[in-house]
Amino acid sequence: MDTRDMAATAGGPSCDPPDSLLKFDQPLFVGFDPATNQEGGAGRNGADPSASQLDDMVNSMLPPREWTQESGTWMQYVSKEMASRLDVITLQESLDKRLVERQARESGICPVREDLYSQVFDELIRQTTIDGPERGLLLLRARDEIRMTIDAYKILYDSSVTFGIRKQLQAEQGMSELEDQIKALSEQKKELESKVTELRNKVEIIEKRGNEQKALDDKKRKEELDFLKYQGQHLGSFLRQLGGSK
Repeated sequence: MDTRDMAATAGGPSCDPPDSLLKFDQPLFVGFDPATNQEGGAGRNGADPSASQLDDMVNSMLPPREWTQESGTWMQYVSKEMASRLDVITLQESLDKRLVERQARESGICPVREDLYSQVFDELIRQTTIDGPERGLLLLRARDEIRMTIDAYKILYDSSVTFGIRKQLQAEQGMSELEDQIKALSEQKKELESKVTELRNKVEIIEKRGNEQKALDDKKRKEELDFLKYQGQHLGSFLRQLGGSK
């Protein structure tokens, strides 16, 4: 699977292909100018006019990759070699090794793990297509459907994050107004509490003065009653004296 040890054509420039779990043919030198990539691909197709329908199917399902480095621009087609049982075991071992080397997470969202399993899926599609094109096409449909579902979830996640940020900004913008309103209401509450306390004090003073006034009035009426009783007694005695003298 690792194509780093594959050499270019004899006597030509060397290259260092990117790591991939998908098996490729030997790299082909395209040129020093990336703009000539299409010419390099056309040259390869012209050099092999007897390419089978299966090769064309594999190339359309898993297009060749191109990259540019110091030695020039290179191209690699997906390998059309049948996979053996040993290749499958090696693929599994390589996957486990890459997961450890690139420190992929065992659970949750992990771009590294997603990329490695995507490469393995493409390699399984390659192996299955070479063995049975119909099964390979069905696997390709399953892969594309999974990718579409994942992309839809990503779009949904991005839109939800954007919606959440927008709502948070709106809440932060209205927060200052709410704080000012709370401050004004708090001051109004303090003023009302001060008025309540003042009114209660006035009520207590009025009640106290009323009680004092009532006590004074009761005392005054009692004194008047006592005085009138005293006068009545003396008047009665005086009248009796006058009646007795007659």
